[in-house]
Amino acid sequence: MEKYQIVTENDIKIGMTGEFCKEVIKENIEQFAKITGDENPMHMDNNFAKTTQFGKRIAHGMFSASLISAVIGMKIPGPGAIYLGQSLNFKAPVYFGDVLVAKATVVKISQKANFKIVTLDTVVTNQDGVIVTDGQAKVIPVKK
Repeated sequence: MEKYQIVTENDIKIGMTGEFCKEVIKENIEQFAKITGDENPMHMDNNFAKTTQFGKRIAHGMFSASLISAVIGMKIPGPGAIYLGQSLNFKAPVYFGDVLVAKATVVKISQKANFKIVTLDTVVTNQDGVIVTDGQAKVIPVKK
């Protein structure tokens, strides 16, 4: 699979999709916490997490959401796209060892005076097909 693809505003069509897959590992979550400053013990402390409704550490919800950003920036529409907004619903916890697949599907294309705005349905599922995060994104694809 190619590292990235560029779908220009002239080539993008309703129904097009892109995907990005990543395994959730402890080191990634620890790096994510350092980068974002979100060191909530739910994500960082085994003893604390054992006392919660999840019984163990979970990944940040925004970690799964960041995989949607990877799809938009690398697959559909790809490099040069401008992210305008994203709605998110966190539906299920993400655990270490989960393999997440983020998928974006073009559902609407709106022509503006000088550019197009593309609406994408976004969903992140785990290895069991459980939806962990979903929502909708709005982006401006690159012109050429």
